[in-house]
Amino acid sequence: MGQNTGVSLSDLVRTFGGELLGSGDQVFTGIGTLASAGPSEIAFLSNSKYRHQLSATRAGAVILGQADRDATLLPRIVADNPYAYQAKISTFFNPLQRPAAGIHPSAVVDESAHLGAGVAIGAHAVIGRGARIGDRAVIGAGCQVGEGVTIGAESFLYPSVVVYRGCQIGARGIVHAGVVIGSDGFGFAQDKEQWIKVPQTGRVICGDDVEIGANTTVDRGALDDTVIEDGVKIDNLVHVAHNVRIGAHTAIAACAGIAGSAVIGKGCRIGGAAMIVGHIRIADGITVSPGTMATKSLTEPGTYSAIWAAEPHREWLKHAAQLRRMEELSNRVRELEKKLEALERKPS
Repeated sequence: MGQNTGVSLSDLVRTFGGELLGSGDQVFTGIGTLASAGPSEIAFLSNSKYRHQLSATRAGAVILGQADRDATLLPRIVADNPYAYQAKISTFFNPLQRPAAGIHPSAVVDESAHLGAGVAIGAHAVIGRGARIGDRAVIGAGCQVGEGVTIGAESFLYPSVVVYRGCQIGARGIVHAGVVIGSDGFGFAQDKEQWIKVPQTGRVICGDDVEIGANTTVDRGALDDTVIEDGVKIDNLVHVAHNVRIGAHTAIAACAGIAGSAVIGKGCRIGGAAMIVGHIRIADGITVSPGTMATKSLTEPGTYSAIWAAEPHREWLKHAAQLRRMEELSNRVRELEKKLEALERKPS
């Protein structure tokens, strides 16, 4: 059950749109799956392969798409995108719980920091010199907000987030526990047998409505800034290296790695454990499949995959041996083609 006391289907349609079929008077208190929802909850059908569950659902109402509008007699909301619609309703029932405004006695806030109206700062948090915290922002327990950092209005930092000096997070950002924003990029110059550290003097700039998952790291730029544009969603355990730029509304799944100076376009989808090498460009709207390594720029729209599916080890050994001979086999085929062409040109 969500945090609201209840709402009717009619009220939901007035607020979020969609087409109401059947009675809109019943009051609902939450949302669930077709398998788990009860009579006071709304279920949703976003994939027609689960249509058979409609006949057994105990839900009091359903959200579904145009193709399934007549698949049940339950009260229902017909939406162009049922999954997105249920996300909006779920947010309505389960709003982000913000702590009461105020500064915990154990927090350390530099006297030069600027705190907006309604800011909440948790236990043992540290706010550095010249930092600016926007209205109604939440800084969780144990967070470290460095010198000159800017946190936008209504942003929410969960416990133990570290934001290094000079970095910026826009409005309505959500940064989960353990995230580190603005650590040094991996920059070293080799001098004979030793490595000389290259100072990382850029920043990390996050736009509005960015969400960053737990234990993700975003490195500051070496000279220019690392930039995460508006609406980007990054999962847990992702690494974003220095001087990377991620275009607006791109989504990146867990364990992906993006090497330095890569540029990812707007509206891209990067699958879990995908690897993007440095200094390449991924065009707008591209999908990189899970586990794929992108080693060169991708400029044409579409989905890109480079995955060798799991198979029995003995089979894998055989196929790996064949791959190692691929260049040799290719050269032999080329020689045979040349001989065949020579025979075809030879007068009969």
